[in-house]
Amino acid sequence: QVQLVESGGGLVQAGGSLRLSCAASGSIFSTNIMGWYRQAPGKQRELVASITSGGSTNVADSVKGRFTISRDNAKNTVYLQMNSLKPEDTGDYYCNLGQQRFGRRRDYWGQGTPVTVSS
Repeated sequence: QVQLVESGGGLVQAGGSLRLSCAASGSIFSTNIMGWYRQAPGKQRELVASITSGGSTNVADSVKGRFTISRDNAKNTVYLQMNSLKPEDTGDYYCNLGQQRFGRRRDYWGQGTPVTVSS
């Protein structure tokens, strides 16, 4: 099993910054992908950014140039630096870890951390 613990969410004014952290523990394979998803009220969960254990990143167009994802493999921790925040960035942010097990991808989720951006 894998456990994910997120931290860093909160309330910030538009234009401000927040940094989210997610620490993974448990049965973590050396090859995996970690990412951040968000879900706004009444909307579907969407990918914000992801990063492989090799360092390749995928960032949603809506946050490109404002959000940066990074990871520390030694600590099994992924970060999301969020700058120039907008009210539309408001939502619950979920950490995700995906890894292959017996030929199938298995996904693990954190409990979510709220981000509220006031205008």
